[in-house]
Order: sequence, then structure tokens, then C-alpha cells
Amino acid sequence: MARTPSVMVPLGTPAPDFALPEPASGRTVRLADLTGKALVVVFISNHCPFVQHLRDGLAAFGRDALTQGAAMVAIGANSLLTHPQDGPEHIPGEVRAAGYAFPYLFDATQATAKAYRAACTPDFFLFDGARRLAYRGQFDDSRPGNGKPVTGANLRAALAAVLAGQPVPGPQLPSLGCNIKWSPGAEPEWYHV
Repeated sequence: MARTPSVMVPLGTPAPDFALPEPASGRTVRLADLTGKALVVVFISNHCPFVQHLRDGLAAFGRDALTQGAAMVAIGANSLLTHPQDGPEHIPGEVRAAGYAFPYLFDATQATAKAYRAACTPDFFLFDGARRLAYRGQFDDSRPGNGKPVTGANLRAALAAVLAGQPVPGPQLPSLGCNIKWSPGAEPEWYHV
């Protein structure tokens, strides 16, 4: 199992725009559609053991975030050439099985993943109401096999701070997960596994 850390994108970075299909509904979701006092963007994949490890906690966090007035979206961006199980035909089933209350989009060109500098799954980005990056880092310190419970403590604390109009407490620790599976020849210049 690959262990790839997230890229620590500079805080204050604006949320890159996107318009991506939501396979579960057939609609296109744009950044502008995701209104709320905060926005959580998470890059995930169906097969990744790190995502599977926190899947129930991620679903619970998403429900809580939405009831608190935040918006949330998941994006899958793995190459269909190497990982067809992460493709759009498999996303609706994953949404149902996981109980995700937020849209799960598919980035076929991987342009959105590159714009966000997503490196791994899961990779979390929390933006404030002005859509400026306030947190990028781990969900919590639980990993497959380390025996620590999945709580979402780091992301929950960051979201609480943003919703209260406060700075996110530090330190912000990178997420860790499976590397994004880039299409052959499409690996970004900043990406190093």
C-alpha cells in the first residue's frame, strides 16, 4: 500500500474553479453551486485502503458539516486506464454503500486534481466563506492498522474554527494515503512519489 502525503498548499490560496459530472445524479456540479459558510473538498477513490478505513467517519463528518451550514464535495480523479474501479460507473454504488450525503464527482481529465494539487486519497481542503484555503491536512491520525480510532478530529476542529470565524489551530499535518493514479504522461511537475 503506497503511503503518499498531501502537498501542503499555501493557506489563503483561492479554491480553483471546476465543473464536474456527478455520476450518481447525472448533473454537473460547479464550484459556484457549493454555497455555505465553508467548503470542504476531498479527493477520494473507491479502492484506496486509506479511504475505505475512514469511509464511515467521512460519511458522518459530511452529514455533520452540511447540518452546520458548510458545503462539501468529494472528487475522484484516478486514471481509468489503470483503475477503472474508481470510474464514474462505480461511483453511484459507492455513494449508496458509504452513505455519502455530499456530491461525489469524477474528474476524467484530472485537471481539477492538478489545480488543487491533490496528491493522495484522501486529500482534504477546507476553504472559508470567501473560498480561501484555511486548512489542508489530515482527517485525523488514524491509519489502516495503527489501532487509532477514526474521529475526524483534525478536520472537525478546523471546520469549527472556520465556522466561528477563527483561525484554524496549528499545526496542520499532511494527510496520508494512496497516490493519485495519474494518466500515463500526465503526472504534474510538482508531483513526486
